Amino acid sequence: MSVRDGRTELVPPRRRFLLGAFGDPGHAFPMIALGRSLLARGHEVWLQTWERWREHVEAEGIGFLAAPEYRVFPTGAEPLDFYEAVVQATRDTLPAVRELEPDVAVADILTLAPALAAELAGVPLATLIPHVYPHAGEGFPVYSIGARLPRRAIGRRIWGAAQLPVAKGLERGRRELNATRTQLGLPELEHVHGGISRELALVATLPQLEYPRSWPPWAHVVGPLMWEPPARDVEIPSGSGPLVLVAPSTAHDPELRLVRAALKGLAEMPVRVLASYNGRLPRRPLTVPANATVVEWLSYSRTMPHCDVVICHAGHGTLVRALASGVPVLACPAVGDMSENAARLDWAGAGVRIPPRLLSGRSVRVGVERILEDERIGARAREMARWVSAHDSGQAAAELLEAMPSPDPSRRRTSTLT
Repeated sequence: MSVRDGRTELVPPRRRFLLGAFGDPGHAFPMIALGRSLLARGHEVWLQTWERWREHVEAEGIGFLAAPEYRVFPTGAEPLDFYEAVVQATRDTLPAVRELEPDVAVADILTLAPALAAELAGVPLATLIPHVYPHAGEGFPVYSIGARLPRRAIGRRIWGAAQLPVAKGLERGRRELNATRTQLGLPELEHVHGGISRELALVATLPQLEYPRSWPPWAHVVGPLMWEPPARDVEIPSGSGPLVLVAPSTAHDPELRLVRAALKGLAEMPVRVLASYNGRLPRRPLTVPANATVVEWLSYSRTMPHCDVVICHAGHGTLVRALASGVPVLACPAVGDMSENAARLDWAGAGVRIPPRLLSGRSVRVGVERILEDERIGARAREMARWVSAHDSGQAAAELLEAMPSPDPSRRRTSTLT
């Protein structure tokens, strides 16, 4: 127990948490944020991720474990099949899990090795989903194609029919995962989306980006978990016009098509433009107009609160950082779940999206003009920012993890790999 402001508070017992996430920033950064929250509550925290983040993880006071980094695509000698890599990574991870003896393990939705190793070791397992919930509800459009939630019954029926081939794909994934589980001596699962724990799933997104649904009891929307590596401050362009930040993906768009379109489309507008190329200079030089400043890297958390519009690819981390800062977004998705994120942004009314095929200077200009002219869009973004200010996402996630049961000692002693 502790006393704060004259009130007696219960302090959760100190526990040991093992976190696991592969090295993509969109997955590693939310897990670092979760680890920081658990550490602040007095727990012991270890994070298994790629070596590239060791310095930052240890700087946060979190114990670091290097994650296996197998090639699963034909870019080198003898690439592994995805599930072959999962089996090897699980076998490599299991000794560390047994040595640490964590009370709870938390695995990223795409990081199967620590999840399977924890299950083998009899450790209670939670999943961190660092984006919107991927399991479609009744009448939902197919996930990740960029369609919005239908407004009429006929639309829901159409999408219901379109989900049939998706269901076949999910069933195939279930069989492939079960074959992997069998190799490891684990029982088969009867449900799809086997990478999501049925003990606890933390959905780290804004609730305003989630379509209405009936939630399973083990899934909880806790709010975005945000972390970024250190970055020096940059000078905000001088002037009085609206400030537009161009924040492209760190992993995609190597030719900076989004940055080029924004610089061209906004050159004659009465706005100030601040763009980052994220340390990846393109082969062709950028043409920078008089109202723009281009920098190598910048801190989103310190820069976005000064902005009036953020232009991005709708990667979840960048998107929720902008909305948490109360800034509307112009989104042009690139790959993966970016189309889904852009659709949710549009549905929530906090921004505008541009289909990738229509990306141009003109489409960027029109999108920015619409955001600046429509007060409802900015008001919706500020509403989300107020929600973030009133809800501590890290605390919400930590409290759910603290409530998980302790490991079964008998399973810890007897778990074996076959």
